[in-house]
Parts: sequence; structure tokens; C-alpha cells
Amino acid sequence: MADRAPLSPLLAPSMAPPLAPSLAQLRALVAVADAGGFGEAAAEHGVSQSTLSEAVARLEALAGRPLLRRTSAGTVPTEAGLRALVHARSAVQAASDALLAAQEEGTLAGTLRVASFRSTATHLLPPALAAFRAKHPGVGVILLDAESCGGGAEAVRAGRVDAGLILADEAPDLRLTPLVLDEYLFAAPVTRGPQPVTLADLSAQPLILPPQRDSCHQRVRRYLTARGVPLTHITEVEQDSVTLSMVGHGLGVTIMPRLALLPLPPGLIALPLPDPLTRPLALAVLPHRAALPLLRAFTATVLESVERLGTPHKAPEVREPSAPLPQRAAPN
Repeated sequence: MADRAPLSPLLAPSMAPPLAPSLAQLRALVAVADAGGFGEAAAEHGVSQSTLSEAVARLEALAGRPLLRRTSAGTVPTEAGLRALVHARSAVQAASDALLAAQEEGTLAGTLRVASFRSTATHLLPPALAAFRAKHPGVGVILLDAESCGGGAEAVRAGRVDAGLILADEAPDLRLTPLVLDEYLFAAPVTRGPQPVTLADLSAQPLILPPQRDSCHQRVRRYLTARGVPLTHITEVEQDSVTLSMVGHGLGVTIMPRLALLPLPPGLIALPLPDPLTRPLALAVLPHRAALPLLRAFTATVLESVERLGTPHKAPEVREPSAPLPQRAAPN
């Protein structure tokens, strides 16, 4: 039997694989989807709208179907577009990570995007960001409000941010570096006095909480429901400062994490709840990106800063995806 000829490295036209999209086309799709429109994406990224339109049109031609559609609310992905976006984000991020992975710890450069709660952005992150800038002046940091970008954990998953300060018990799929347990406290006018808080105190006056979409609202609501506290007099307020001002004027009481109460305004008193309620704060990154020098350096700096602040926490203990977070004593 005659030997078969080796397969040619150049496939016949009928066997040729489909053309692959370019990174520019994938970036255009992600940019328009995130911005909600071609004009908005063009302004945000400093390119022409026609450049984005052409890139997306070529990508849709390759896909053989529309990936974006215009609506009265803006430009949104189609069903096919949603599926494509998952891989487009991964491809764009992987291309950038290839260069980030090649960096050396002493010469880091680039942009780091961090999502955070307002309270942690106010009290935990500024010292860490100052120390990080001093060590790595070539890195720019963009700080985003976790609530406004769809939640810190979701923003990390989607690649919209590189790291997020999140509630650790709500993201077992991410690589977590625990930071601190932030205790919830009952805040009321100082005229109430320092006597211990009872469950009756939690329902005796209107309770002022953040909107229902906020993680703190949900955590407090679960706490109260589990203890049979009626939830009939809840007022929702967006800003913590407004909430505390309303409490100071006798319009109700509130339950807030300790970090959100700092500094406690004059005329208010903050006391422990009848049963402890805490939120486990952690720095989250995607598991496959945790070894990038940029993210390793930022994580180490945040931990060092937390230690210098004297914030109660145990020694750094990274939690891999799906690993349970250990229980810790609530801070005093």
C-alpha cells in the first residue's frame, strides 16, 4: 500500500477555518456595550464614532448576525451579542495581561481599576493608594463606586475592574484576600443614652436605610427579619451623610457598618446591636489574574495599609474560589 502524502500545512479553501476577529473589533464591541452607545463609547475612548461602527459591523459580518441593537434606552447587546461579549472581554483582557505578566515588580506600569464601597473608599483605601503610588509611580489608579458599576464582585467577573473591595461571603467564585470584619452599629440621637440596644429599639422609630439594591440594606433586612422585627417603617436614603443628618434631627434611627459611621457626627451615639452583625470585607480578583505582578503588588500594599491602620484582622489568608471564609471575631 502506498504511503499517504503528508497533509499540506495550507488547507484547501473548503477546509479553511473561519476568519478570526481582530482585537480592535472585540474592543469596539466591549466599548459600545459598556458605554451604551456608539457616541458615548467614542467620546470615552477618544476615537471616532465611524471607527467603532465599522469595527462592530465587520465583527457582525464575521458572526453572521447582529451583536448590538439600538433601543430607546441606548445600544444594547442582542442574545448573540451577550454570548459573544463573554469571550470578547476575556480575549481583550488576556491580550493586556500578556504584557502585564511580563512586568517586573520594581517597574510596574499601566492602569489599575478598583471598585469599592463608599465607606471603604473613604477610610481604608486612601492610605493604601498613597503608599501604592509612592512605590509604583508608573501605575495610574481609577477608583469606582461599587454600587454604580453593578456591584464590585460582578465588575471583577466582567473585567470592568481589576480588583474590588467586596463582601467576601457573596463571591465564593473569586480569589479573596480577607481584610476585616466591619461591625454594624445602631446609630441614634445622643439623647437616647448609652443603654444596650434591644430588638424593640429597632422597631420603635422609623429605620433609615440605603435603597433596597444596596448590599447593606439587604444584610440589615435579613438580620431584622430573622429576629422578627417588623419592617413597616423603613425610609430609604441614598447618601450616608444625609441619613446621619436625618437621624441627628430626630427623623429616625439607622444601622450602619462602623466604617460608614466614621467620623460619627456630633449629637449621635453608636452602639452594638443585640446580636452581632458584620460584613466580611475582602479584596477580590479573578483567580487566573491573581499572579499578575500589578495585582500582587496592590494586594500586598492594601494588606500592609490595613495593618498600619490597626484595623482588626488576622494574618493575610488568601481564600481560593469556593473555599469557605473563616469566621472571625467582630472588631471592638
